[in-house]
Amino acid sequence: MHAHTVHRTPLTEVALIHILPEMAGDQLQVLHALDLAKTQWYHFTAIVIAGMGFFTDAYDLFCISLVTKLLGRIYYYKGTNTPGVLPANVAAAVNSVAFVGTLSGQLFFGWLGDKMGRKKVYGMTLMIMVICSIASGLSFSNNATAVMTTLCFFRFWLGFGIGGDYPLSATIMSEYANKKTRGAFIAAVFAMQGFGILAGGIFALIVASSFKAAFDVPPAYERFIDTTPHQADYIWRIILMFGAIPAALTYYWRMKMPETARYTALVAKNAEKAAKDMARVLQVDIEAEQGKVNELTEKEKNSFGLFSKEFLRRHGLHLLGTSTTWFLLDIAFYSQNLFQKDVFVAIGWIHKANTMSAMEEVFKIARAQTLIALCSTVPGYWFTVALIDKMGRFKIQLMGFTMMTIFMFALAIPYNHWKNDDNKYGFVVLYSLTFFFANFGPNSTTFIVPAEIFPARLRSTCHGISAASGKLGAIVGAFGFLYLSQSPSKPDAGYGKGIGVKHTLTILAVVNLFGALFTLLVPEAKGKSLEEMSGENEDNDDDAVTLEDGSKLTADESKSTV
Repeated sequence: MHAHTVHRTPLTEVALIHILPEMAGDQLQVLHALDLAKTQWYHFTAIVIAGMGFFTDAYDLFCISLVTKLLGRIYYYKGTNTPGVLPANVAAAVNSVAFVGTLSGQLFFGWLGDKMGRKKVYGMTLMIMVICSIASGLSFSNNATAVMTTLCFFRFWLGFGIGGDYPLSATIMSEYANKKTRGAFIAAVFAMQGFGILAGGIFALIVASSFKAAFDVPPAYERFIDTTPHQADYIWRIILMFGAIPAALTYYWRMKMPETARYTALVAKNAEKAAKDMARVLQVDIEAEQGKVNELTEKEKNSFGLFSKEFLRRHGLHLLGTSTTWFLLDIAFYSQNLFQKDVFVAIGWIHKANTMSAMEEVFKIARAQTLIALCSTVPGYWFTVALIDKMGRFKIQLMGFTMMTIFMFALAIPYNHWKNDDNKYGFVVLYSLTFFFANFGPNSTTFIVPAEIFPARLRSTCHGISAASGKLGAIVGAFGFLYLSQSPSKPDAGYGKGIGVKHTLTILAVVNLFGALFTLLVPEAKGKSLEEMSGENEDNDDDAVTLEDGSKLTADESKSTV
């Protein structure tokens, strides 16, 4: 046994006084120290390092919606006074291919994070994102088919890298955090998505306004020629390539982060390295308990695999709960594309394409996305950060799904009423509230909970499975429902007849209701250590958190931190 000594300051002496008397009987000292550590500078460093990945993820995934109209104008112009539009199948491919890549990356890197370690894989995902962001903007040729093919190819692999960031960022943050504020820390990482969407909109505003000032042309209805100058081809490339910069800036700091103590001790079984790494991070003395590590990891209940009966008994319903709720949430969340254009047109943020030049259209779409992010998306995320360790994950998720159900029904049932010009602002308010409660609700909690309730050796894999279920829901919501929502009498060009927006909104409300029901399968992790949730450091076989006791926290557990 070794105790790794570090230089003590008055601050670390105080930390030691608080940590050591409360040592848990069975829990490793290094993990107990992490659970009870005061919020320190390294927590914020970890949030920024992991969060910048999510900032980049959101920028890269959502910036494509800013430029798809422009791509249609540039590559599918027919020589009339009507601007070019991407064919339905091409638009679906360009918008969805990154989601398919993300789904694949979540499964692959989730599994790899448990096999190779969080840190080793963390750098790989970032490099893929940097390379593919740049390559997306360098899509070859000026031929429409060649450009769209290469763009889709690189955006698939960009999505693949983004997918890895989901399980790894969530797992790393959960394993670094203390148990009192763990929910807020993981939520803060995810909330960086809001800033990524905001940054995408602001950067597109800057680029579009700069090009508009230099190369502006009149809108299509003023002159019967192409209103897209050839310089517009640079706009979408610059916007897509800019996503490489925040990812590249984060790479150095990711590589300097030590491996998480929970992986090093419980999976790699190296107690000395875990103690040494965390002693340096926490600035306290921590004993390397190799014997205790061997004893814990050799127990039969700490060695079952993902496809075992024991996993099914202990965590089968938990995995079903995290996967189905994320799947159902993303169907509803990504369906916002269905009526976003109605919202923007209703409040006068966007006009008909032939009344705007190419640069003006990009500017107005970016302005609309920026305002939505500022007023609805970002506040929702940060409400979750502020309240998750007070309200708990279960209550926020149940509340979010319930409110989304109510607002979706409120949009659907009197849909014809909302189409009236006099009522358009009521429609916008309900629309905004729906997605406020998605972010202050299941969009945040479905990311947090899978990183807290599974054993360390399967944590990243199970988070990846849950996240991939979500992305499958995103594909269904964004594209399946896009076809479903088409008018039964006059569908958009390239689409078949659907059931209409009113009936589609009704189905989405029911989807949210099912999300609330499946939330009952997900245990509450507020105030509990990761090992309490998974039962990894307990003596008997039935100490892992069950559905019955998952949402019950004792007063002692809620206060057992400094």
